[in-house]
Amino acid sequence: MPQFHQLPEFLAHNWPFWLLSVVLVLAAVIDGWKLKVPNWITFPLVICGWLYSAAFFGWEGLAWSLLGTVVGLALLLPAYAIGGMGAGDVKLLAGVGAWVGSASTLYAFCVSAIVGGVIAVGMVLWQRDWHHHFKQFWNIANEIMEIRDPNALSAIAAERKSAMLLLPYGIPIAIGSIAYFYWAGMLL
Repeated sequence: MPQFHQLPEFLAHNWPFWLLSVVLVLAAVIDGWKLKVPNWITFPLVICGWLYSAAFFGWEGLAWSLLGTVVGLALLLPAYAIGGMGAGDVKLLAGVGAWVGSASTLYAFCVSAIVGGVIAVGMVLWQRDWHHHFKQFWNIANEIMEIRDPNALSAIAAERKSAMLLLPYGIPIAIGSIAYFYWAGMLL
């Protein structure tokens, strides 16, 4: 933790993580409100991450950023493919990857998954319909194990969507990523 007189220098050095955190909070608010992370946030986030990495770290930085983007996409694409997540959430994590690289994206994803699980359990408990959601969870798990066709699973998920408790996953991505940035010393 920097001393108070070192704070301006520290913030100037870590501005990319602060900027990314602000964008993540904005995306989380919009996702919580509209259940969608818009492209006007995700595409510039990814592209600016690539440009930042290339400008400050050269070709090696660009490669590092592209790999982070691929890792962000790869971590959430399976859930998207079976209808369990929106494309904006996938692109948001890819944007995180573009700014922080593959290893930090993986860690941020892990923290986000824990946060998402806690929020999901909290939402179920708040609705006081544990039995319904537990049964629905096992039905989905069985469908994944038996059907194994992403297109069929996606169609089933689309039919079930109106009866499901939806978690805007941009919120766990924001909380988990920012928590990881803080824990790793990237913010303060």
